[in-house]
Amino acid sequence: VQLQASGGGLVQPGGSLRLSCAASGSIFSINIMGWYRQAPGKERELVAHITGGGSTSYAGSVKGRFTISRDNAKNTVYLQMNDLKPEDTAVYYCNADIATWDKPSYRDYWGQGTLVTVSS
Repeated sequence: VQLQASGGGLVQPGGSLRLSCAASGSIFSINIMGWYRQAPGKERELVAHITGGGSTSYAGSVKGRFTISRDNAKNTVYLQMNDLKPEDTAVYYCNADIATWDKPSYRDYWGQGTLVTVSS
């Protein structure tokens, strides 16, 4: 199983970006999918997650600005980020609880990370 994240880049304060993360491989089922971020010198933190049924949860610092969604048919999770602030600068990682056909119990998988830089 692989998680491939994309969509990061450089954006000015107040701008928007959309991150995508596609899971591929021998996937039987995906439970929770989420986005984490790690800023320089800081610990990795949860940004948002979404259940298979579509229930969402957000960190307080991004609530109202970021929206997480998923396309179960494509095994893909998205993060729409609006009104970006310099403090949103970080490497963003996708995460998913995935059960595979050969091991049908859920385990954690991580994407490779995509850098988001918010700067004027």
